[in-house]
Amino acid sequence: MPFYYTIQNETEDGRRTARNLLALKEKLAAEIPRRTVSDTLLLATWNIREFDSAKYGSRVNEAFHYIAEIVSHFDLVAIQEVREDLQPLEQLRRLLGDESWDYILTDVTEGTRGNRERMAFLYDSKKVRFGGLAGEVVLPEGRNPDGSVRLVRQIARTPFVVGFQVGWFKFMLCTVHILYGKAVAVDPERLEEIKVLSDFLVKRAKEKHAWAKNLIVLGDFNIFRPTDVTLQAITAAGFIVPPEIQALPSNVARNKHYDQIAFWAPHLERHLGTLRAGVFNFYDVVFRLEDEAVHAADMKEPYLKKKDGTDRTEAEKSRYYGDWRTYQMSDHLPMWVELKIDFGEEYLEGKSVPPA
Repeated sequence: MPFYYTIQNETEDGRRTARNLLALKEKLAAEIPRRTVSDTLLLATWNIREFDSAKYGSRVNEAFHYIAEIVSHFDLVAIQEVREDLQPLEQLRRLLGDESWDYILTDVTEGTRGNRERMAFLYDSKKVRFGGLAGEVVLPEGRNPDGSVRLVRQIARTPFVVGFQVGWFKFMLCTVHILYGKAVAVDPERLEEIKVLSDFLVKRAKEKHAWAKNLIVLGDFNIFRPTDVTLQAITAAGFIVPPEIQALPSNVARNKHYDQIAFWAPHLERHLGTLRAGVFNFYDVVFRLEDEAVHAADMKEPYLKKKDGTDRTEAEKSRYYGDWRTYQMSDHLPMWVELKIDFGEEYLEGKSVPPA
């Protein structure tokens, strides 16, 4: 349970935060399965927009409380767009209210395309154990037809592979933030990153000494539609993207399928048809469009005036609020799956009969 002790009912902001947290908890309880001790794993991926940047001013404490409440309903969350300054991530961990919450992350990715972002996993160590494997994906060089070395272009924001274990279930988890490129369904560079990475990961999972035989890749693939070749590049490599996930648009406008969770998991394949999955739309209860007026003070002068000093029209203020709120929460919605991880009975059933 997250900590709420910093919420003060002496202020309207504090009272509003408390009311909204009650509504958020009710919605989470209705839509997200309850966490279990050992039967299931609740896994999520969330691109938390520029976590944290000052482009629209710093995140207000209210937003951190809502983010912590959402994260607390999962066992393990892959977070994209963590920035250089780790204070926001530390603040989120403090609000989660239990010292068992831990994170593992990359250093910042250099270069214009890398955007100095980090990849991170935030997890409850009472249940999820870090297995010791952690590495950023570096693509190997290839060979030209004449046998000479062919250097490959590395993925702009380095994917991060970490080994975890929960009960019986040992798995490699790779989080990605694929290059967006041009605002078209199939950008060639985006497609190439997805294809090369998917092929590389499956090849690594098939190796004799792979850390685990189960591999899950999740994150922001910037896929527009499930029928696009960008998604087909993932499944062509051998990954399974369950229909329950393919059907879930994850951007705020609910018309793009940017985020995905894909499985190369021989021990899980027969269970993937029965998994529960979803996308959680927190904007139903917090930072709603109709809440613009109550957040006017939080947005400060830029909400009222443009950079040239002229007053914003009412329509321009509403557009500003629509953007500002995505820098408080995100322009992506968290995507989640519930996986069965207790295979004890199946294992014992196999041991109860003579070997074939």
